[in-house]
Formats: sequence, structure tokens, C-alpha cells
Amino acid sequence: MEESVSQKEKERAEEAMIEQAFQELLNDYLATKHRKRVEIITKAFNFANQAHKGIKRRSGEPYIMHPIAVAKIVCNEIGLGSTSICAALLHDVVEDTDYTVEDIENIFGPKIAQIVDGLTKISGGIFGDRASAQAENFKKLLLTMSDDIRVILIKIADRLHNMRTLGSMLPNKQFKIAGETLYIYAPLANRLGLYKIKTELENLSFRYEHPEEYREIEKKLEATAVERDKVFKEFTAPIRAQLDKMGLKYRILARIKSIYSIWNKMQTKHVPFEEIYDLLAVRIIFEPRNMEEELNDCFNIYVSISKIYKPHPDRLRDWVSHPKANGYQALHVTLMGNNGQWIEVQIRSERMNDVAEQGFAAHWKYKEGGGSEDEGELDKWLRTIKEILDDPQPDAIDFLDTIKLNLFASEIFVFTPKGEIKTMPQNSTALDFAFSLHTDIGSHCIGAKVNHKLVPLSHKLQSGDQVEVLTSKSQRVQPEWEAYATTARARAKIASILRKEAKAHQKEGEAILADFLRNEDIRMDDSAIDKLTRLHNFHTRDELFVAVGSKKLVLGDADRNAFKEKQSTNWKKFLTFSFGNKDNKDTKEQSEEKVPQEKINTKQILKLTEETIQKNYIMADCCHPIPGDDVLGYIDEQNRIIIHKRQCPVAARLKSSYGNRIIATEWDTHKELSFLVTIYLKGIDSMGLLNEVTQVISRQLNVNIRKLTIETTDGIFEGKIQLYVHDVDDVRSICDNLKQIQNIKQVTRIEG
Repeated sequence: MEESVSQKEKERAEEAMIEQAFQELLNDYLATKHRKRVEIITKAFNFANQAHKGIKRRSGEPYIMHPIAVAKIVCNEIGLGSTSICAALLHDVVEDTDYTVEDIENIFGPKIAQIVDGLTKISGGIFGDRASAQAENFKKLLLTMSDDIRVILIKIADRLHNMRTLGSMLPNKQFKIAGETLYIYAPLANRLGLYKIKTELENLSFRYEHPEEYREIEKKLEATAVERDKVFKEFTAPIRAQLDKMGLKYRILARIKSIYSIWNKMQTKHVPFEEIYDLLAVRIIFEPRNMEEELNDCFNIYVSISKIYKPHPDRLRDWVSHPKANGYQALHVTLMGNNGQWIEVQIRSERMNDVAEQGFAAHWKYKEGGGSEDEGELDKWLRTIKEILDDPQPDAIDFLDTIKLNLFASEIFVFTPKGEIKTMPQNSTALDFAFSLHTDIGSHCIGAKVNHKLVPLSHKLQSGDQVEVLTSKSQRVQPEWEAYATTARARAKIASILRKEAKAHQKEGEAILADFLRNEDIRMDDSAIDKLTRLHNFHTRDELFVAVGSKKLVLGDADRNAFKEKQSTNWKKFLTFSFGNKDNKDTKEQSEEKVPQEKINTKQILKLTEETIQKNYIMADCCHPIPGDDVLGYIDEQNRIIIHKRQCPVAARLKSSYGNRIIATEWDTHKELSFLVTIYLKGIDSMGLLNEVTQVISRQLNVNIRKLTIETTDGIFEGKIQLYVHDVDDVRSICDNLKQIQNIKQVTRIEG
């Protein structure tokens, strides 16, 4: 009896918690500028609550708390209205319960049903063994996104809540989700202008993948906070006085660089935390006197503050006159503070700030009836993606990489000969520009004139260039163009045209080969084709056909001679050789596969011990992990386990494309095995420096130098030392000891 009472109490407490969470959502919604459509939101909540009744999340809380949390993010952090809030509340109903999209349409109408359908497509689905589930999901995501942008905005909200509650997931799932978030969702959020969400997604991913580094940077940020605060107050005091004099309504905020960005910079620049000087940026957000004056006010503020501090000549970024593709507008200037450090100041109006924080959705706030012309750039981007999707690529990873080319890109502005402005991703080449105008122009392009000077197709464009494309009817797409193109659209088009040509050559090659063999009275079978493939050192039969079809290979006497031996004996020999080997190979593969398969349990954390490292696992060549590094395991096609560092670029792609093959791993080694690492040194050259370096290393216990390369240029000494260590602690103590040498300024472990 007591038990059922406590069970009832528990249920009542849960109901009260759900009710309170929904009430908070309604209050948040009522505080927005959207039309107040409370009934439909309440109806969606009641429907979802009923549908998910009794189901718990992994964390133990009622499932409905997740859709409510996603709806809150959609409302507060992305700024969308009732349609999106309803779709967020209903986003898991079709996938997890017996209700269908038709049911949703009958109750809530076609618009909400379409968005819920889009969200269901992304998460559900059956995939073949070859295709990677995540990449397929991502394709679906982009396809549905091109129907209604709100699908992707709600999906990003869903992912943000999943990342905030990632602690209750299994470690291998954490790596898969965190990796996918960094690889796909953070860039997507950035592209849609959701800067705040992008930053949080990056930070959360980083926190799960590198918990120790995360805590270390967090501590250092806390330790330097007082000093930063002082710099901020001193730097902004004269600016405040100046803005007050101008009679502007404004607020000034300190923006601290995110933990993930700091770590990223430490990695790419090979510098310690102490040498990152742009931790602090200043944001001036003002109310314009009226909308027409908004632009002028930005520049007036810039002029007046650059009288107080000297601006950096090359670091004025004018996103006000030329907004980014995601709608971002601001004026960025870098000023020299009194403490001798450059500080970036971002000048924005309140409207620009909304767009910067909430991205695309903020346009709805400033437009009755939703955004229209502002969506031009986004539409262009979605169109590019649609084109890539229309021409499916065989490899999932290629597909993700192609899309990512456009996700990460910053923009440059170039002009056509008539003076029209075109937005292109940074690092675009003349060839990219040609393809952005039209596929025909791209495929017949022979060169370009940039600012009236002739340049090759591979010429990299700069902002402000005027570009005229030169074409010729006889020009064909060349294979080397793939290296000249940097945009997703151009790459996809070139690959598609080359594939079509290769197919045509292949067909022609097969026909030519058949004629040749018929004339020589040789049977056209696998053995004959394989013989020619081996003779000309091709890897596959298709390569042979393409070479013959494109006339790069002309069949002649050498090929005839290869068949001079008696056909029948050859045929028999090939048969026995092929089958005998195949059986062996199969049994061998089966026995090989069976051993690890019994041991691999992806849900458990894999212990890396001396014995298993030597027997069962392969250390990835791309990142050379050693004990103490944050690592994960990946089960490859041959069922081998490959150990990668978690931040290794190859691992990042694997997490996003083959997440179900990722295993959480941890080291359990006792300084018995040695691993090769490379240490990079830089400093001021002086007498006896090399001697000191080798002395420090050989004084360390058990450290053997394998290779030492030193270069000195104009008094600057740079070196790489390859040595054997047991784990990360060895590396740390070696680096610390080397830093003690007087003239050495930088010591860091690098790849290779």
C-alpha cells in the first residue's frame, strides 16, 4: 500500500514539474512580439504529453521534458513563433509513438505537419551497409531544409538540448554525438547566423572530448578574470565619455573568447594560453536615432573612438555595408589599448545585435509577415546544396566534406565587368567564380581577367576584385581543375562532368577492347581483362576501359604477345589460382574476423594495455596517439580497431560519418612500451644551444633521440626532435625542462 502511495506521489510530482515547464514556455512566448496563438501551442503540448506518457529519457526524467526544452530554445534563443514551437513540441511524436504525419496534419494543419515530417525524416530511416547513417541523415537534413528553413532551426535546437544533457549518455555515444556536432551542427548554426548557439555547441563538444583541457583553460580564464576586468574598465572609460557626449543610447559589453576557440588557437598556432592576446573583445551596441541613420551612426562611433585609440591599418572589417551571407552586420575595428595590446571593438545597432545572436530568425522580428528579401543569400546557399544533392556522390565522407567547404567559408566580395557585386567564399579562385555564374561558363572557361589583367584559372580572388571570365567553345573540363576549385558548387560540377566523361570513355573502351580480342580470336572473359589490367599496371578493370576509351592507351603488339601462350592452360591456371586463393582468403578472413568480434562491445570502454596494443590495435598514422592522449577507437571494415586522437581531423570525419563504429577507450599502460613523438623547438640561436638541448633530453630517464633536425635563419633557431617516450607525462616533463633553457622561446609537441 505504502508503495503505491509513494508511486502516486512521484507521478504527481512529475506532472507538476511538466506543468511548470510548460507554463514557463508559455510565459516566454507571451513575452515575444509574435502573434499570441496560445491555444494551438497548448493543444500541441497536450497532444505530445499524452503521446509520450510514461516514457522516460536515459536521465530518468519524463520524455516530454525534452520537447518542452527544445521548444524553449526555439522560442527564446532562436526567436521563432507558434508554428515552430508546436513543431518542436511534436518533433518526436511520429518517430517514437504510433501517430503518423497524417494524424498531425488532420489535427494541426499542413504547415506544422510538413515541419514535423522533415524532422522525422532526419532521425529515422533505414540505411544500407555501405552508406554511412550519419551522412545519409545529413543529406536528408539538407533536403528537408530546402523545403522549410525552420526544420533545420528546430533540429539545431534539438541538438543543443541533447548536447546540454549529454552527460547521461554512454561514452561511445558521447564521442559520436560530440564529433558530429562539431563537424556538422556548429558550422550549420554559424552559417545560419546563430553565433551564440554555435559557440555553445563547440564548447559542449570540446568539454566531452577533452575534459581535462577544458577544465585547465576554464581555470586559467578564472585566474585572469580580475586583470581582464581592469583592462576592460580602463579601456572603455574614455569611450563611454565620448559616446555620452554624442548623446547616444548604448551599452558596452566585454566578450571573452570561448574555451573552444582558445584551445583551437593554441593548437593551430602552437602557443600556450599565456600567449593568446585576443581573449577580450569589446562590443558597443547602440540604439540608432532612426533606422535611416543606423549606418552613419556606426561609422560616426568608429571615427570618434579612433581619435582616442590608434586603429590597426589592416583590421577594419565593414560588415555593415556588405552583410555576410547569413545576414550578419557589424563594424569591426582593432584599436591599440594603453596596455600595448590590440583590442577588437565590434560596433552594432540593437537590430544588428539581434541578427548576430539569433541569426536568420531575427529577421522575422523586424518584418511583418516573415523575412523575404534578406533570405536571398540563404536561398542561394540552399540552391547550391540542392544541386549537390541532385548529383549523389558515392562516398558519404566526400559528401560531408563537399558541403563543409561552404559551411565554414567566410565571404569576399567581387564585381562582374558590369559592376554587379557577387558574394563568394574566401579563397575562391577564378574557376569558382566562373562556375558560380553558370555551369556552361565554368566548363568552357580558359582563363580570366582580374582587374583587367590576365590570370590563370587557379588564381585566388581578393575582396574588391573585378572579374571577367574568358571562355572558348573547344575547352573541356580537365581533371586538374578539381585542385583549382574550392567551392562546393564548382567541385561538385567538375566531379560530375568528369564522372560522366569517364562513363562514356568506359563504354567506348569496353567496345574497343571487345573488338581487339575478337580480332585476335581471344575469349573476352574476366581472365583476359584482368591480364591486360595487370599488364598495364591499372588497379581496376574500369581504369583499363577508361584509358582505352580515351585513347590514352592504344592496344598493340605487347598485348597480343601477352596472349601468345596457350589460352586453355592459361584459363585453367587462372581458375585454380583464383579459386584456391579465394577459399584461403575467405577462411582466413573469417577466422581473423571472428577473434576480435567476440571481444568488441561498443558500449563498454575499451582498456588499452601493453598486451592489447601490441596484439590487437593499430595506432593511427595520421595522429600518432600515445598513452595519456584523449583517444577513441574506430572499427574499420576489416574489423580491426584503430586508435585515433579525439581531435585528429580523420577521427572528426569518422565520428560524423561512421559514428556507430566508434568505441570509447582509455589507457591502462605502465611505462613499458615506447612511442615516437616529435617535439618542435624555436628560439634565439646561441653558442652551445644544441648541446644544452641534447643534454636535457639525455638527462631524462630512458629517452632515446631517434632524429634531430635543426635550422638557423637570421639568428632564429628552429628544430624538430623525434624521440621515444612512454606517455604524455614524459612529453610534458621534457617540454618543461626544455623551456628552462634560456634562449628557447617555444616548445610544443607536433604531429609527424
